[in-house]
Amino acid sequence: MKRIPQFDGLYGEVSDQTGSSDRFCPPQAVVGVPGHQPDSEYLFSELLETRSHLFDWVIQPHVHPRLCQLFFVEMGRVDFSEATQKRQLTGPVVLLIPPTALHGLIYTPDTRGRILTLSDSLLDSLFPDTSPLKPMLGSVQCIQVFEEPYSAPVVGQLIAQIDEELFGDQPEKRTMLHLSLQRLFVILYRLWQQNQTMQNSPNNLPQHYFRQFQQRVRQVGTTHTITQYADDLAITPVHLNRICQAVAGKSASQFVQMHILDEARKYLTYTTYSVSEIAYLLHFEYPNYFARFFRKHMGVSPTQFREGQRAT
Repeated sequence: MKRIPQFDGLYGEVSDQTGSSDRFCPPQAVVGVPGHQPDSEYLFSELLETRSHLFDWVIQPHVHPRLCQLFFVEMGRVDFSEATQKRQLTGPVVLLIPPTALHGLIYTPDTRGRILTLSDSLLDSLFPDTSPLKPMLGSVQCIQVFEEPYSAPVVGQLIAQIDEELFGDQPEKRTMLHLSLQRLFVILYRLWQQNQTMQNSPNNLPQHYFRQFQQRVRQVGTTHTITQYADDLAITPVHLNRICQAVAGKSASQFVQMHILDEARKYLTYTTYSVSEIAYLLHFEYPNYFARFFRKHMGVSPTQFREGQRAT
């Protein structure tokens, strides 16, 4: 059975101990810590078209366990697929892909832009858990509306400046990169807020709450009760249930369960993560809690489900 690749580097390339790969990543891609293992301050920048054409403009669905990616599509078109949907997008557009998010891309040959890739540890050091940016950074984001003073050329220029600084040799390079990355992500946060406001007219309020609920479920999974989810949204549990019934045809608890099961089946079918690792990724406190939950809803253990998938 075909497996979804898990890439430690950008496209699965193998790195050596100096931080460079056999084909693509130069030593300058590493900021602060030698080697570009995911738990280091890894940062890499490249033109979108540099390697995409080597793959015939088709990047198959994959995940990066410890890397966050930012795609700035300046021009052209991209068919973007994630775990639950596919979208056809036209530049300018920014795609923000958090670690472990399934994603694939098919570009038209005229597509131009830039890609920034950074480790989750670098992102966490720039924006700790208390940062207001965390909700944006915790799930896949698609920013298509650029309002002054943050036009698409302004965003593109800032990304280009980060690229220039990264591959340059100026004093206090690490400090400048950290400041530039913080400025970039704060600008994206402001644009994200503007995009959210435009989508959240009174007629779209239930969808707005439901999207926020979806994001929180992806972020915290089983660690929250329905009451806690409702508190996060500043609404009552009854209101949250009504919204879920209206938008998805399920109660809030049923939606959480279905999301966890969908994610579990995806990991068991398309990755080589152990059952314990999957339990951790899905925010279960103990692996046996996950195994019990999975068996209750699927009628088989996670291991039995995986074996059955491999046999088909």
